[in-house]
Amino acid sequence: MQGSRVAVIGGSIAGCAATLAAVRAGAASVTVYERAGGELRDRGVGISLHDDRYSELHEAGYVTPEMPYKQLDRRVWTVRDGDTGLGRGLATQPFPFRAYNWGSLWQELRRRVPEGVDYRSRAAVAAVSQDADGVTVRLAGGGEERHDAVVGADGYRSVVREAMFPHLSPLYAGYVGWRGAGTDAGGAWPDDGEARTVVFPGGHCVIYRILTADGSSRVNWVLYTAPPEELAKELNLDEPTSLPPGRLSSQLTTYLRQLVAEHFPPYWAESILGTPPDSTILQPIYDLEVPGYAQGRLCLAGDAATVARPHIGGGSVKALQDAAALESSWREATDWDAAMAAYDRGRTEIGTAMVAQARRLGRAQVEETPDWAGLDEEQFQGWWQEQNRTPDGRSGFGGHAMRRG
Repeated sequence: MQGSRVAVIGGSIAGCAATLAAVRAGAASVTVYERAGGELRDRGVGISLHDDRYSELHEAGYVTPEMPYKQLDRRVWTVRDGDTGLGRGLATQPFPFRAYNWGSLWQELRRRVPEGVDYRSRAAVAAVSQDADGVTVRLAGGGEERHDAVVGADGYRSVVREAMFPHLSPLYAGYVGWRGAGTDAGGAWPDDGEARTVVFPGGHCVIYRILTADGSSRVNWVLYTAPPEELAKELNLDEPTSLPPGRLSSQLTTYLRQLVAEHFPPYWAESILGTPPDSTILQPIYDLEVPGYAQGRLCLAGDAATVARPHIGGGSVKALQDAAALESSWREATDWDAAMAAYDRGRTEIGTAMVAQARRLGRAQVEETPDWAGLDEEQFQGWWQEQNRTPDGRSGFGGHAMRRG
């Protein structure tokens, strides 16, 4: 890495972390190409980091206590029960997570990118191509630039992945996630580290508080279910896509509001229905695993490599872990072949395992939901253990532990 020129395609959380990895590993110059502009800082949805994974990432130098968060400690699975405001709790689980505002976490990572890095906003990359000596980056606006290596951190529609594995693209899982951040519906929900999962036939909704940029609190929620077939066809969800705020049709908004009104306890329904429709996001759920995380002078990080359904609670963890593994691999190797091979060995297996586990969680919690209201605490805990265990008997919920050395 000493004296090398590295490009990072994508400048969001995965891209900023990969940039830090390249700088720490000794790159002489790093260029970041981010197709979006200032709107990155405005993303107000929530993400979470498991406490154990946070500790590992803090030790590795990729997260700090100064990044604003809310501490969660338990999750209450909840079903509608008549007109009871908060609903009836089916079961309570430990939930040791730090809840972050996506935009705030990104801004903290962005501030830590050294001034010497050439970070370019609104710089879309059309394609990359490699040869024995390096990589050519072709810009969408015209022109080409050369680098010794390129990290693809450009999300689930990655141009770097397309160069490595042509025609490999995410597969639609058959359902979507509606996301939003609303206001508290009146203070009935205690602000003491509790997350809620409201369940209903054919899906569920995860709800927890996050901090905004000004330090106030908002109710973050994401609701998973299959949209009506006619709306899914109209959106052509088989092609990787998403609908940002302001893009939801009136039909989609009406469907969401009717579902919430019918199946949610009044308090949670009010919290979600109080979210302005023009600030709601529609996120189709996809699966993607790759044969390898590195090939020649190209490598992948974050969703560019692995798209695991969000139910595993480890997407942001994996993106940050990818960066830590990249730094370690590049520091210890004596040439590019060894560096990329070490990174590939360290991350491909974990990425594949996360996709498989997230599929199981998606089937159990959305595609083949149980009779939620008929479960007692013991039955629920047995159901959770059955669908959350990996083949080796461990749980990867919240992300897999980092592998050192």
